[in-house]
Amino acid sequence: MAKLKDKRREKISVATEIDRLEERRARCQDNLERAEFKGRKEELSEKDRQELEDEMTIINERVQRLDKELQTLRGENRKNMMLSVALLVVSALCYYVFFYNEEES
Repeated sequence: MAKLKDKRREKISVATEIDRLEERRARCQDNLERAEFKGRKEELSEKDRQELEDEMTIINERVQRLDKELQTLRGENRKNMMLSVALLVVSALCYYVFFYNEEES
């Protein structure tokens, strides 16, 4: 199952994956805010308060994990961008060397 999921992810661009993770992070952040609001507004029993705190802890861990994944993907995206710029510069240099030097001869 994990290999199938990895194969599907290989076909997705880094930018698409970043967008997907940012959406998931935003949803987790919304859930966390709702839980915090519920904890402040409602009078909860000790058991309900503990369950709410446990839920908030789990959501915080998810947000932290998503932040780490986003950081990794953004680094990969930067590398891809730098590679693209380098290829563009090399292509422009080759174009200049082959076409402008022929005209001068």
